[in-house]
Amino acid sequence: MRDNRPVAIPQHFIQELLARADVVEIVGRYVQLKKTGANFSGLCPFHGEKTPSFTVSPSKQFFHCFGCGKNGNAIGFLMEFTGAGFVEVVHDLAQQYGLQVPEDERSPAERARAAQESEQRASLTDVLARAADAYRQHLKTSPRAIDYLKRRGVSGAVARDFGLGYAPEGWRTLAGVFPDYADAQLHDSGLVIVGEDDEGKRYDRFRDRIMFPIRDVKGLVIGFGGRVLGDEKPKYLNSPETPVFHKGRELYGLFEARGALREHGYALVTEGYMDVVALAQLGFANAVATLGTACTPEHVHKLFRFTDSVVFSFDGDSAGRRAAHKALQAALPLASDVRSIKFLFLPPEHDPDSFIRAEGAEAFQQAVQAAVPLSRFVLDAAAEDCDMDTAEGRSHFAANARPLWQLLPAGALAAQLLGDIAAQVRIGVHELQQLWGLRGAAQPARARGHGAPAADRGAARGPAVSHRPSPRAVAPRAAPSSRAHRALQIVLTAPGSWQALSGSDHQLLCEQAAPYGPLFAWLDGQVLEHGPQPWSALREALRGHPLEDAAVRAIEGLHDEIDSDPGELQDILRQERPVHLKQRMDAALAAGDVALYQSLLPELARAKTGEREAGGY
Repeated sequence: MRDNRPVAIPQHFIQELLARADVVEIVGRYVQLKKTGANFSGLCPFHGEKTPSFTVSPSKQFFHCFGCGKNGNAIGFLMEFTGAGFVEVVHDLAQQYGLQVPEDERSPAERARAAQESEQRASLTDVLARAADAYRQHLKTSPRAIDYLKRRGVSGAVARDFGLGYAPEGWRTLAGVFPDYADAQLHDSGLVIVGEDDEGKRYDRFRDRIMFPIRDVKGLVIGFGGRVLGDEKPKYLNSPETPVFHKGRELYGLFEARGALREHGYALVTEGYMDVVALAQLGFANAVATLGTACTPEHVHKLFRFTDSVVFSFDGDSAGRRAAHKALQAALPLASDVRSIKFLFLPPEHDPDSFIRAEGAEAFQQAVQAAVPLSRFVLDAAAEDCDMDTAEGRSHFAANARPLWQLLPAGALAAQLLGDIAAQVRIGVHELQQLWGLRGAAQPARARGHGAPAADRGAARGPAVSHRPSPRAVAPRAAPSSRAHRALQIVLTAPGSWQALSGSDHQLLCEQAAPYGPLFAWLDGQVLEHGPQPWSALREALRGHPLEDAAVRAIEGLHDEIDSDPGELQDILRQERPVHLKQRMDAALAAGDVALYQSLLPELARAKTGEREAGGY
């Protein structure tokens, strides 16, 4: 992935890039468009539909879906479709059109290092792509490997779509693919192992295995998974960690599943490569898999770039329950009020592949629909080994529930779940808050069921609960001159606030004047790579970074995680949009771009209307 230590990208460069990057051509790479009058139309790539409601305007250089409401320019489209961040999309587009992104704020040494790292990543993905091609050719000439895939029910078409291959039995097969077997890139890419003895013997990592190329969201091969054809150990072997492959961040099959995620409306997370391939064969092409590791927040965050609904599928045995618990902890910080997270537990004798073959696709779909919602699984997980008929068991349950509940972002889900936990413990919500030391927290929605005292039942009419203690008074609304400063405080100290924003909001903030714009852009890269992180983690990532001092100054005097109002950030953005648009319009006039100026006028009017309405005028 590109170096995510970006700087503020000047607005004039963004406009130059958009002038060259025709939105019709960009969208047409991914969507089949048909000319309809002055515009183009097609099926929306962001939600399932049978009648086109997605339009692209060549005159306005704008796309809009009348079905789901998504809209924007070429940059916004690529951010939504690929899941990449603003800065990464800008760099990729600039490269396509022969433009150099201004990076004057980085030192020559930093620019040289970033260029070297970028060149290394490109070289490694080229090496891995050549190996993938070779493995595919070997599969065609291996009846034994083909027979194995046929016995597993994998068709030739599915094998082609996933780029499946075969690594022959020989120790140095790749020596016939790469002219220089001693090339360091073969080792750096994870394809070749170098012995630790004095002789440093080299040999292929993957031998006599079905090969599953692992691709990033752009379709580049970044690693491999290899499965034995028999019962040898290990059954699966993954590429090691490399500059382009980090198994804690990547999901097998995500690139192949992008279209199906929108068609099905959810992502199905499974436990293995063959699960993904088999499910695609059986009509569930929306499946992905973790890469031999527990589900991480980075995995969940990446999925939510493509869908708002995730179903985790696990075996019903003890190992499956342990894996589900880890997935729960990874998902909780990202469980906003508009997202759906469920857990599907199959019978111990089945995985998704065998279940569908035994019971049918319709039965599996019904099982998915009946999967356990995240809120219920939190209660179930907390209640394990607790006798809920005794005071001791309920107390144990409350102790188990607290660390899980505190992972949730503030919102209606957290408030309701707090009520559910209180009802299970058979105490009032306010009593539970006191028990957990939640000082100054407002009363949430009342607990459902008979367990909550009558005194708590009017709480539903009160304000929503904040799940964190309030160590200080909430900061006052920012003055216009400090809007960017206050927004930076919020996104640096409130995990999850950045990812709750839209792509256009990200763009607006990343284009702020230094040091704010560069810091927002840096944060975008961090969230893309690692998911939401507390300030303590971000502080460590900033050590030695040119923006370190600016970030530290921004939050001096604040608690590590502020008790911020989610609406405050939206208020800041609502006030900033007209200012930002006016600056773009002034720049367009200065450049003589009357068409751009006129196209922004309706946006400015809408932004000003939104600001007045929010202010109560």
